[in-house]
Amino acid sequence: MHLTKEDLDNTERIRRLNIINSVTGIKPANLIGTVSNQGQSNLAIFSSVVHLGSNPALLGFVLRPERDAGQHTYENILETGYYTINHVHEDFIEQAHYTSAKFKREESEFDQCHLTEEYLSGFQAPFVKESSLKMGMKFLQGLPIELNGTMLIIGQIEHLIVPDEAVDEEGHFDLSRVNDAGISGLNTYYRLTKIGQFPYARPQTMPDFSSGDLT
Repeated sequence: MHLTKEDLDNTERIRRLNIINSVTGIKPANLIGTVSNQGQSNLAIFSSVVHLGSNPALLGFVLRPERDAGQHTYENILETGYYTINHVHEDFIEQAHYTSAKFKREESEFDQCHLTEEYLSGFQAPFVKESSLKMGMKFLQGLPIELNGTMLIIGQIEHLIVPDEAVDEEGHFDLSRVNDAGISGLNTYYRLTKIGQFPYARPQTMPDFSSGDLT
């Protein structure tokens, strides 16, 4: 398949949506947990969480503030200033997926999808109890992307919770140890398997790729 911009423009909407959401490959599957000042919790699945910096520890994710789950997530973040990012694991991918349904404002996705709210003392936003790798985030900045009406939400890690057996002495995570799942497109999930780990790349320590022996 070879599609030009004109081909994409003329592609049926749902097919085009599926194609463009799949071209980036496997993306992280995360549940964003928020709560309003009135105590109404919200949970929504996102595949756009990205690393923005290590010092300070910044993460970003993209949402559409005017659309259902995106709107509820955004409103709660603006109200409280806090949210959580929870990795999705294989044993609850179906429940996580259905948080994307268009529930009413007063309906909590935690309840509707049978996931459990969990709170840390002194931190307002709800974590997902079923997730073993999760972060409590403080909202810092929202950057509007005018080209398509989305918003880049930037936050700082206030709490990082990860099983000891999933992180080595140098701080590398082995996501296969917590059965993390990834997303391709909007609704296809993949198992993550660790297949290699390499040293920090420096020109003077490059392998001899020309020899054909890469071990």
